[in-house]
Amino acid sequence: MNIHEYQSKQILKSYGVTVPKGLPAFSVEEAVKNAKEIGSDVVVVKAQIHAGGRGKAGGVKLAKNINEVEGYAKELLGKTLVTHQTGPEGKKVGRLLIEEGCPNIKHEYYLSFVIDRQTASVVMMGSEEGGMDIEEVAAKTPEKIFKEFIDPVTGLAPFQATRMAYAMNFPQPAIRKASSLMVCLYNAFIGKDCSLAEINPLVVTEDDNVIALDAKLNFDDSALFRHPDVAEMRDVTEEDPKERRASEAGLNYVNLGGDVACMVNGAGLAMATVDIIKHYGGEPANFLDVGGDSSPEKIAEAFQIMLDGGQAKGIFVNIFGGINRCDLVAKGILEAAKIISSDGKSLPVPVVVRLEGTNVNEGRQILKDSPIANVIMAPTMEGGAEEIVKRVNEAKKA
Repeated sequence: MNIHEYQSKQILKSYGVTVPKGLPAFSVEEAVKNAKEIGSDVVVVKAQIHAGGRGKAGGVKLAKNINEVEGYAKELLGKTLVTHQTGPEGKKVGRLLIEEGCPNIKHEYYLSFVIDRQTASVVMMGSEEGGMDIEEVAAKTPEKIFKEFIDPVTGLAPFQATRMAYAMNFPQPAIRKASSLMVCLYNAFIGKDCSLAEINPLVVTEDDNVIALDAKLNFDDSALFRHPDVAEMRDVTEEDPKERRASEAGLNYVNLGGDVACMVNGAGLAMATVDIIKHYGGEPANFLDVGGDSSPEKIAEAFQIMLDGGQAKGIFVNIFGGINRCDLVAKGILEAAKIISSDGKSLPVPVVVRLEGTNVNEGRQILKDSPIANVIMAPTMEGGAEEIVKRVNEAKKA
């Protein structure tokens, strides 16, 4: 789960991280009121969306008086902000962060904590090349990104934080403050079960204070039951409607933007299915894992989600039944046809189905005997992927 910058800063502040004084605003009037309350000579008006690159997209404004705050708030609220992370459709701005400015910045840095599954540890990453172009730094000069691997049993050791502060070339008077902030950020990362804790930029001021000017926290959904305060910060308006609907139905769905929809059981098989569709020249529309308890109703709901909005031009059902039963998957496809089509005998796009595992013969027979004309059985995963890509491409040409 993602949260907004102002919410991330509230959490980090509670863990001892120094952040600028700021208040959220949901209207122009509230933005003006908050700016007056902050009382800073320079006020930063920041669009709050779940995406990076806001600065380059015009979503961060520096206001030198109340009139400018009002003008920027009017400009940003309700605006669709398009960044490199939102895609061309962008995200609509529904809230702002009104924050005191920090005019005496000496240098900008990058700092984050993530899980490194290869080493089964937390990794702290830092760079003295922080700011809006950190992606370019990572791509073109990866040697400027420093890493410290942290044993989850012992936690972040003080010497590791100090070593990182020196590697990032903090000024000598700020070394202790920087290393202390790293420990605070690590404590927040562990304490709130984060999957990502990122500060970009982390700045040093002319008087050698270390301040988090931006903050991003992502959380492990499976651990939210331990953090009801974090769960309450969820902003459903920032989430993909299909992903939200799938979550409510107990499905794991991620929109990938293509036109070949995938319905699979198991995350590993789902990723392999996405790869093989790409291998045959297709563009996956989604990652959809129906899990191990696929009732016909759940399968029908998955079909409705995939077909909603007309993005999918074809569907590849790739099931290897273990706990899942192939006959229930087949019945779910028939149920989907009943719900989606007026006659209950058709689906709006071609559907290629590969079934293996528990009750596979029963599942294949159900589909073979079904009145749905555009359901095609595939004997193998490779054959199924090739077939659905071919049919989608043919539909595009028609």
